[in-house]
Amino acid sequence: MSRIGNKPIKIESGVTYERVGDEITISGPKGTLKQVIDKEIKTELKEGELHFTYDKESLSAKQGLARALVNNMVIGVTKGWDKKMIIAGVGYKASVSGSKLVLNLGLSHPVEVVIPADVKVTCPAVTEVLVSGIDKQKVGQFCAMLRQKRPYEPYHGYGIHAEGEHLVRKVGKAVKGKK
Repeated sequence: MSRIGNKPIKIESGVTYERVGDEITISGPKGTLKQVIDKEIKTELKEGELHFTYDKESLSAKQGLARALVNNMVIGVTKGWDKKMIIAGVGYKASVSGSKLVLNLGLSHPVEVVIPADVKVTCPAVTEVLVSGIDKQKVGQFCAMLRQKRPYEPYHGYGIHAEGEHLVRKVGKAVKGKK
């Protein structure tokens, strides 16, 4: 059984916490995030730490979920979230043009992806895309959408994948024996 819901969240200076009904608002130097959690999960701010408690035993999983979501919000408004995507393939490249990410992925046309307003996208190199923002879910969702444009292909190693991701390479067909 996980005990992550019992761990308190340290609220650093410069970060404000507010709960109205079932909505939690976290504000910090990078922005403001809101999240709705179950009303039966109680929150209490003691000595700069946020604690999550519940009364019914059936709410233990929701306690851990609420704690994880709020912890991601606190990290997002203080440090932010970054994810680097790698584009592998002959002639594959990416560039940012205004509010669009332009991808050349070996297709007959360039693929244009509209960048959401709350996500920042940069290309430090032509084969790298750095996605950053304060909301972990939106950063991850944008990266997943990028990956769908050209999924990793295990035989040649082409495609889009996250940096540090474990990739499996497969061996191609082998000729049995020549006669």
